Amino acid sequence: MQPNLGTTNLLLGIIAAVSVLEALLVIGVGVAGFLVYRRVMALVEGLESRQVAPAMARVNAILDDVKVVTAKVKEETERVDMAIRTTMDRVDDTADRVRTNVRVKTSRVVGFVRGLRVALEGLFHARQEPMEYRS
Repeated sequence: MQPNLGTTNLLLGIIAAVSVLEALLVIGVGVAGFLVYRRVMALVEGLESRQVAPAMARVNAILDDVKVVTAKVKEETERVDMAIRTTMDRVDDTADRVRTNVRVKTSRVVGFVRGLRVALEGLFHARQEPMEYRS
């Protein structure tokens, strides 16, 4: 058997040509992918500058307003809390003063009523005692 290199060389040539075509195809796909990537990035940057940036500016302005309102509400809440505490302290002090003044002013009357009751009890108790004990 004599080796026939013509067929082998033909097949090798076809494989080489297909490999070159595949390489060119891969390079073409890479270049096309890069071009698509660049166009998509340009589109995204355009959308970002036209849509996202103004929306973010509005959102940041709203967040700043919310921050100011929250700080104001916090201040007012603290002020109201302090006013309530001060009022409660004043009410407690006033109640203590009223209680003390009422006690001072009524202590004489209470003492007088107690003394009168003791005197009346002593008087009625002395009348109920038998005569033998009096001498």
